[in-house]
Amino acid sequence: MPTLEKSTVGYTFANETGAKDMQAAYRSGTDLPTADKQPVDLAPQRTKVLKAKPAPKLNPELIIKSFNTWAFKREQPGNPERLVPMVEAAARAGRPLEFVLYWGKGPRSEIAAPDLACLDYLGQLAERVRQAYAPGAIFRLIFTDTHASLNGHPAEVVDAYFGAIDAAAQARGFASARLSDVVAFAREIGADAPEEEPTGEVLASLMACAAKWYRGEGSTAQGALDYHRMNMVEKRAVAAAFPEAVFVTFNGSEFRDLFPATMPIFYMYSLRRGVGVKPWFMDAGFAAAKLADAETPEAKSSEAKSPEAKSLEAKSLESASSDASSPAGQPVS
Repeated sequence: MPTLEKSTVGYTFANETGAKDMQAAYRSGTDLPTADKQPVDLAPQRTKVLKAKPAPKLNPELIIKSFNTWAFKREQPGNPERLVPMVEAAARAGRPLEFVLYWGKGPRSEIAAPDLACLDYLGQLAERVRQAYAPGAIFRLIFTDTHASLNGHPAEVVDAYFGAIDAAAQARGFASARLSDVVAFAREIGADAPEEEPTGEVLASLMACAAKWYRGEGSTAQGALDYHRMNMVEKRAVAAAFPEAVFVTFNGSEFRDLFPATMPIFYMYSLRRGVGVKPWFMDAGFAAAKLADAETPEAKSSEAKSPEAKSLEAKSLESASSDASSPAGQPVS
């Protein structure tokens, strides 16, 4: 049996090992016997896998509510069931909501206060969307050069006016296109329209507008028919070019047949709530008066009214503004 002998260094095994002490036999703690245990790999315990938190789920209804309010709309949207899929598709792609609208040419040849007020109003809607949905919204103005040509406006005047509007729109982060280019694109992809006859009510409205604005060749009746025919092609072209956008119009639903059948339709005021006159048909004085009306106590107190009361008041205001502005113009642009 081995015995332990005391030395100046420590205890040693006198008869079983040639080692002088425990430190000589086991030079470090890692050399100590482990009863045949396998070493444990601690690396997985030292490394933490950080999982990304899921992004908060967007509520399409809240995004739609940000712009679908009586502060902007003149009546309930057309094709409202298409709004939710449109918002969901934009959210999945992380892109802004897109709104497209016609911008026409009236008697003025230069940009003026009504145009700028309208662009600012559109910007307010875009900002409301951005507050509810980080990618925000983008407006694309479709300049109706085809309609301006039909109405007899000189090409150089049309180009100058649309160029000025385009510069102001771009300064606000908007985009633009010419309607003639949109139609050309649609024809390239085979989105031509079959012949459609206007209803009696629509034709009567178009003829009344043509009597005020049509300066082209032929009779006003022919001008109205040509205008309707153009719109049947153009509404399909717009739907083909911008299938994931909302179509905005300053008109009411009585002209629904002239708008894209497959797109959500947002019936919107032009300068502020209660004003539906298109800015290109306004003179600067009329626009200033309507905007000043918005600052009166009566106008501010009306914000608390019910949707039904707002709708009735809006129709009354719109009727009055149409009378004051001279004619309301062609229904689409």
